[in-house]
Amino acid sequence: MQYGVENGLFPPAARVLAALGFGGALIAGGAYIDRRFGDGAEAATAYLPSVFSGAGLVSIFGGVVAAHLLYDLVGPAVAFAGMAATGALGVALGWRYGPLLAGVGVVGAFAAPLLVATTVPATSWLYLYFAIVTALGLGIDTIRRWGWVSVLALAGGFAMGWLTMHGGDGAGDLTLGFQAHVMALVALAILVPARSFRPDHEGVTVAQWLARPTGPRPGFATCLAAGSVAAAALGLGWTTMLPQDTFWMAILSLVFLTAALTLWSVSAPALQDLTLLPVAALLTGIAAQAGGNGDVYAAFASTYVDAPEPDFPIAVSLLCAIGLGLSVVFALRAVREGFGTAWALAAALMAPVTAVVIEVTWSPAEVIGAYPWALHAMALAAVMTSLALRFARLDGANRLRPSLFVLSALAAVSFALVVILSLAALTVALTATVVVAAALDRRFDLPLMQVFVSVGTVAVGARLVADPGLAWALEAPIWEVLLAYGGALAGFLAALWLLRGLARAPAQLMLDTAAWSTGGVLLSLVLYRVLDAALAGDARFAHWSMGLYAVIWLSLMVAQLRRREGSGLWLGRVRALLALLFGLLGAGAVALSLTLVSPFLVTWDDTRVAGPPVLNTLFVAYALPALVLAFGAWRLRAPVLRRVLALGAMGLGVFWVFITLRHLWQGADGVHIGAGFSQPELYSYTLALLITGAVLFYQSLARGSAGLRRAGLVVIGLAVAKVFLLDISGLEGLTRVLSLMVLGLSLAGLAWLNRWAQAKAAPA
Repeated sequence: MQYGVENGLFPPAARVLAALGFGGALIAGGAYIDRRFGDGAEAATAYLPSVFSGAGLVSIFGGVVAAHLLYDLVGPAVAFAGMAATGALGVALGWRYGPLLAGVGVVGAFAAPLLVATTVPATSWLYLYFAIVTALGLGIDTIRRWGWVSVLALAGGFAMGWLTMHGGDGAGDLTLGFQAHVMALVALAILVPARSFRPDHEGVTVAQWLARPTGPRPGFATCLAAGSVAAAALGLGWTTMLPQDTFWMAILSLVFLTAALTLWSVSAPALQDLTLLPVAALLTGIAAQAGGNGDVYAAFASTYVDAPEPDFPIAVSLLCAIGLGLSVVFALRAVREGFGTAWALAAALMAPVTAVVIEVTWSPAEVIGAYPWALHAMALAAVMTSLALRFARLDGANRLRPSLFVLSALAAVSFALVVILSLAALTVALTATVVVAAALDRRFDLPLMQVFVSVGTVAVGARLVADPGLAWALEAPIWEVLLAYGGALAGFLAALWLLRGLARAPAQLMLDTAAWSTGGVLLSLVLYRVLDAALAGDARFAHWSMGLYAVIWLSLMVAQLRRREGSGLWLGRVRALLALLFGLLGAGAVALSLTLVSPFLVTWDDTRVAGPPVLNTLFVAYALPALVLAFGAWRLRAPVLRRVLALGAMGLGVFWVFITLRHLWQGADGVHIGAGFSQPELYSYTLALLITGAVLFYQSLARGSAGLRRAGLVVIGLAVAKVFLLDISGLEGLTRVLSLMVLGLSLAGLAWLNRWAQAKAAPA
């Protein structure tokens, strides 16, 4: 035969007939051996009928493929009929002879086009051929339940489809054919094992099993469907980077696959998690088109560059419409699920997430303008609002699912505001959405609104601190600063008032801490701007500016520590890290105000004390941070943190009293340590210590606190030591003797008072 072919003795028709006849003879021989000697494991001819019949199927498949693709003897319809008949014959033989024949037939059928020597490029008809072979393997499995045959068939179908696409020299029709091919394989993998046009896969999903590997395992048919969907999503996602005429087909294929899985899985709950795979491929493909500068993205980005009067680019509009359409599909599935929330959550997230992916990767506002792009977000908000109304009517008193769509609508509105508003106006607008969320919760009892309130509060706080943040606030016009920070403070207070009496502890905690931390930041910024305008010198190297920086960062630290008390494990750790970062920044500012820029230690012009006694720059530098630490010690519940903050507040407070008294006696020019100490100044320090000790001692009696009593005694002891070591050296004669006598009597009275306080505090 081979000699006749090489020397032209056999025309194409004869070659095809010879292949078909040889295949038929092999199948007939296998049938004869089976009837005469058997095919069981104990027979001497075991597996020979399967091998002969499998080889016959391969020969027939090769003859049909050669007749159409190589020699063009028959048309597509005849070739398709021949391959279908051969596939049906394979199913029958597989049923008769067992899995070995099925495996041989499937592998041989896939290999047949590779064994036919030809210089003709790959064509789209090969996809049909490979799909039929895959259906053959799946059909054998669904009859005899030989699972590995299905795996072999699907693996071969996807692999040969991939090779066919790459064997077409970049032809666009082969890429389109590949997209249709993988969609057909997914349909076969789901429907053929179910033996129905509606899948019926029961049991746990693959995602549930991955989350709990020790639990029940998903069925084989479920795993088979998951593998085929994953392979299809990967292949379709990859084709989104190919030329323009295939990008939209890939996107539409992923959309169709997502919608089909969503609606199909109503009767197959084990497949409902597979929808995530094409959704992930869709979003990845949209992002990769821009990241890889694909044809569609390049045409969109250069719309107003290459032509003076181009048509409005609709690429991002179509992509947004696709995300919105999938949200509607998910909402339809949610309607059929009763009060299930998973599909409602998917519907509420799909369109906003698609818009965010487009915003991050495509930057539409730079091409079509901020206002048209914001209109897309508002259209999304309108659809989400209509879905919220729809589910509110369906669910009645259950407000969970309507809340999801209200959250999505608010997020879309916030997104539109981000696109079009200026820095200060955007901060106020985002705060307004937080107030609106609180008002909706108050009016319609929507518990999930507290999620938006919390997230919105964090977003506004991030804008106030980081972007545009404090650097912008130090340089921007004062009215914009007051608008941004004052508007945020007013919004937080309004939202907190709206949530009064409701069981919304997380949101109320966020709003409460945000309100007083924002108030501290606003006060610090206003003082900074006022002092910077009133005083000469560089505010960056002044003791008062360091004090204001400390107030800002310490306020944020206390806010994070307070929020940490109402957070879970992981969120609590994040807040602890943020509190540590803010605390280090605040402590650094305090350290600078006490050392390098302290008016007590240096004499730079920028460190000169300004203002009247008590209410001057010293109060800003040291008393305000001390008050913030004292406030934190009052608001926090952790004993260790309270003690640490209280000690810090006491230390700064003592230094402020000391430096203020020095300013009273020496004036602004004599605060530096080099000016020395006068005798009345030393006496005033002693008096301050005695008053402080007396206050602590009184508080210990009022509260029954042994710790405060000991602290009062320590302070009074310091005053006594100061008298002996410093004050007494300036006295002479009878005055010195009388002072020592009074001091001795005072110590005796103090000892008696301490014993009396101990007796009062002791239990009966």
